[in-house]
Amino acid sequence: MIYESFTFTDPQGFEIYVYKWLPEDASAIKGIVQIAHGMAETAARYERFAEHLTKEGYIVYANDHRGHGMTARDLDNVGYIGEDGFNWMVKDVYQLNRTIADENPGMPIFLFAHSMGSFIGQRYIEQYGDSIKAIVLSGTNGKPGPELPFGVMISKYQAKKYGSRFKSHLMNKLSFGSFNNAIKPINTEFDWLSSDPQEVDKYISDPFCGTVFSASFFRDFLLGLKAIHLKENLDRIPKQLPIYITSGDKDPVGKFGKGPTQMLEVYKALGIKDVSLKLYKDKRHEMLNETNRDEVMKDISHWLNSHI
Repeated sequence: MIYESFTFTDPQGFEIYVYKWLPEDASAIKGIVQIAHGMAETAARYERFAEHLTKEGYIVYANDHRGHGMTARDLDNVGYIGEDGFNWMVKDVYQLNRTIADENPGMPIFLFAHSMGSFIGQRYIEQYGDSIKAIVLSGTNGKPGPELPFGVMISKYQAKKYGSRFKSHLMNKLSFGSFNNAIKPINTEFDWLSSDPQEVDKYISDPFCGTVFSASFFRDFLLGLKAIHLKENLDRIPKQLPIYITSGDKDPVGKFGKGPTQMLEVYKALGIKDVSLKLYKDKRHEMLNETNRDEVMKDISHWLNSHI
């Protein structure tokens, strides 16, 4: 596998860092996988998945979103994504997508979107669905519950009173505080991520992972979740766009399988012709870092291969 990196600057002036992994054999390339990573992690964590994909003949691109990893540059900036940040993360994914298309004319581009990235992906296909061949939504969820307006109110208040960069421990607790409740025994606050303790420890030891995010992040993210489920936005998803949803049935983000199942039904009701769901029994949030990760990666690449 060959590794490269580059940056691009978006219209708001954020310099976005991009990882690029290529197969050793250039003649074997058959497509592109663009990755949108999750909240409070980095694109570097997808290197193992990229190694699998490059062996399958894919070039892989993954940008660190605003407020994450090398795009944040230093720990003081982690968790701050700028004003209207959620919508700009979606636009950044599209800007990278256009660069990918220019660099690889005629190649199919697939979007793999995990966790927060999956919500970016849900919004992306409402705005730019024609720019990709298909999408994989990993560790995702369906329509937010009645608590969403309360979260918007709190995060708006905190951002206004304390500033956009104020780290909201309250919103962090309200968002993730219950995620370990169904897990026994509990060894760390991040056990909900994976049943593999070594993977959880790797996450905890990374200073760019697990950070408490800003009040303005939560405000913009929650408003983005609301926008995703407006009927006029859902109706804009191309009906011919293939969608693959994958999750663990013990993932608290997806309400233990209920959220991904709801999205399956939403997309079917919209008339999406090719949509499917796979739930992995007794597995948690990060399927690429679960104990059965080899099975998961093979399932994903098999689905991608079937849509070339």
